Amino acid sequence: MSNKSITLTETDYKRLNALLAQMDNLEDLENEVERARVISLDIPDDLVKMNSHFEYLNVTDNKVCEMTIVYPQEANSELRKISVTAPLGSALLGLRVGEEIDWTFPDGMVRRLRVLKVKQ
Repeated sequence: MSNKSITLTETDYKRLNALLAQMDNLEDLENEVERARVISLDIPDDLVKMNSHFEYLNVTDNKVCEMTIVYPQEANSELRKISVTAPLGSALLGLRVGEEIDWTFPDGMVRRLRVLKVKQ
């Protein structure tokens, strides 16, 4: 996890706060939303937001992956649609191409992740 702010669209910010109000035990996501800089205009094309399809590099394991961050009811691991409530979804939401984050995963391992490309 990082102390650097992330960027969320106003729409994503509102929807994620509503989700957090309905669900328990989402401290990682709550921390990410709390440190967000919220924007409503001039949304960058390279921003990872809800429903963004993007590539990232697991720098720790030197592995490139693709995924889409979705709301919990839309999650489908076979289609690489990862819930925003999952550690990986929380980790990458709000980052821009080239930004990195160190994230502690459920197995206790800290991995460095870097956003490579947002495909939308």
